[in-house]
Amino acid sequence: MENLNEKRRELRNKLRKRERVFAAWTSLAHPSITEIFCRMGVDFVGIDIEHSTISQEQAQRIVAASQGNGSLCLPRVASHNMEMIKRLLDSGADGLIIPTVSTPQEVEQLVSWCKYPPIGKRGFGISRGQGYGFDFNQYTSEWNSISSLIIQIETVQGVENIKELLKYDEVDGAMVGPYDLSASLGVPGELEHPKVEEACQRIIDACTKHGKSCGTQLVEPDQMNLAKSFSAGYTFVVLASDIFLLWKWSERMKTFVAELRPEA
Repeated sequence: MENLNEKRRELRNKLRKRERVFAAWTSLAHPSITEIFCRMGVDFVGIDIEHSTISQEQAQRIVAASQGNGSLCLPRVASHNMEMIKRLLDSGADGLIIPTVSTPQEVEQLVSWCKYPPIGKRGFGISRGQGYGFDFNQYTSEWNSISSLIIQIETVQGVENIKELLKYDEVDGAMVGPYDLSASLGVPGELEHPKVEEACQRIIDACTKHGKSCGTQLVEPDQMNLAKSFSAGYTFVVLASDIFLLWKWSERMKTFVAELRPEA
């Protein structure tokens, strides 16, 4: 537990100091994928529970695979739901990514679910996160200061409220959700539209001003895209997604097969 808590503290400090943080992203339930991603040396693996069929039990196995292979694990929850958040944290998650955060009231509610008293209202229980009781005291006494909370900004309202959302000390960073944000701005899927680029820049600038990490996800990461992201002001980047990797690889193979298949 001591080593794990030190890793949690290190990640939160990196986020709050706006140091570069690298992550992988899994939408497929098998922990072997997570084990492979951890070999990259990423700071954490994100579990996309929002847009996948990953269950609570499967998520716990992915958390364990991450921690057992030197990385932390921050699931992205499906919604603002106390029961889901409680169970994921008790399963051992090192923090959470919360989608579609738009108002200060939502931040306050999320903090109350994610943090123990006196900061929040998270209930005390004994499960994997607490070492099945063996690490209860250390876990509960240190959790508030070492766990990471990242909010996703995906709506016009979230962009308009970004300065207020980042004023909460418990929020360690914001992650841009460009596709949903483009839809909220009335230009769905047009990620290079001036409206979308301006909104993303507002989020980046607010994170810089408030000393928060700012994250994005790359569909096809390479050195050029990474350099562009960091130059724009992002400080953490999701480098790999199992779905994206399989999708893009399959596209290339489809082209090869079509070119090499004998004509009928």
